[in-house]
Amino acid sequence: MNGSRPLLSRVADALYWTSRYVERAGNVARYIAVNINLQLDLPLEQRYQWQPLVETSGGAELFAARYSEATQANVIRFLAFDEENPNSLFSCLRAARENARSIRETISSVMWEQLNSMYLTLQAQRATDGRALDQPEFDDIRLGTHLFQGITDATMTRGEAWHFMRLGRKLERADQTSRILDVKYFILLPSAQFVGTPYDDIHWAAVLKSVSGFEMYRKKFGQIAPRNIVDFLVLDLQFPRSVHFCIGCADESLHVITGTAQGSFRHQSERLLGQLRAELDYAALEHVIKGGLHEYLDALQGKVNDIDSSLTNDFVARHSPLLSATGNAQS
Repeated sequence: MNGSRPLLSRVADALYWTSRYVERAGNVARYIAVNINLQLDLPLEQRYQWQPLVETSGGAELFAARYSEATQANVIRFLAFDEENPNSLFSCLRAARENARSIRETISSVMWEQLNSMYLTLQAQRATDGRALDQPEFDDIRLGTHLFQGITDATMTRGEAWHFMRLGRKLERADQTSRILDVKYFILLPSAQFVGTPYDDIHWAAVLKSVSGFEMYRKKFGQIAPRNIVDFLVLDLQFPRSVHFCIGCADESLHVITGTAQGSFRHQSERLLGQLRAELDYAALEHVIKGGLHEYLDALQGKVNDIDSSLTNDFVARHSPLLSATGNAQS
C-alpha cells in the first residue's frame, strides 16, 4: 500500500485475530438469544433444542466430554462462560482483548475502551455463574460487538491495519453464516413430520435472525422458502452477511494489503481466496442444491480454513520482522 508505514507481522496477526474473535463473540451471543426466543414459538415436543448451538460452534466433542446433557443451562454455560471452550463468549472476548492490548498503539483508544468494557462486563456476569446473563444481556453483547465494529470503521484510517481487521471479520462472518445454515439442514428439525409446516418456517426464520437477516430477506423474497434462504445466505451480493459478499470483501482487502492487482496473485492466500471468490461469482443455486447443500457448505468451510492457514504462512510465519507495503518481509 503506497504511503503507509509497514506493519510488524505480529501486529498484522493481532489485528486479524482481534477482529475475528469479536465477530465470533457477536455471533455466539446472537445464536443464544435467538434460540431463547425460539422456545416461545415451538410446540413442547420441539422445545429445548440446544444441541444445534453446540454443533454450530464446532465444540461438540468438547461439550460431550464436559457435560452430561445438552440442557439450556449447560449449553449457555458452555457457550458463554466456559474458559475451556475456545469459542465461548468469555474465551473470545478475552482473546480479542489480549490481542488488542498488544497493539494499542495501532488501534484507536475508543476501540480499546469498548472492547475492554465488554470483557469486564462479561467477566462480572461470569462471577455470578451466569445468573445475570438473560436475554437483555445477550443483546447487549451482540450490540456491543456491532458498536466495536462501528467504532473501528469510524476511527481507523483505511490503511493496512484496517484492512487486516476487515479481512478477519469477513472471513469469520462467512464461516459462521455457512455453519448456521449447515446446522439447520442437518440437525435443527428433530422429525421429518415438521418439514413444510409452520414450525419449519419458524426454524428457518430463526436461521435468518441468527445472521440478522430476517427483515432484509423478507424485503427481497417475501415468503419463507428454503431455496431462497440458501440463495440469500450463500450467493447474495448485497446482504452483508452472505458468504459471497463476505468473501468478495475479504478478497478486496487482501489485494489492498499486498498491492497485487485484482485478478492476479503473488501469494498462496491470494490464489485460494481468489479461487473461492470466482467459484461464488459463477455458482448456480441449482448446482449447490443438487450436489448436496451439506457437502457444499462443508467444502466451503474447508476452503475458508485453508485461506486462514495460508494467511498465517504468507504474513506471519514466513515474514519477520516487518511486512512491507506489498506484503513482503523487510529487514
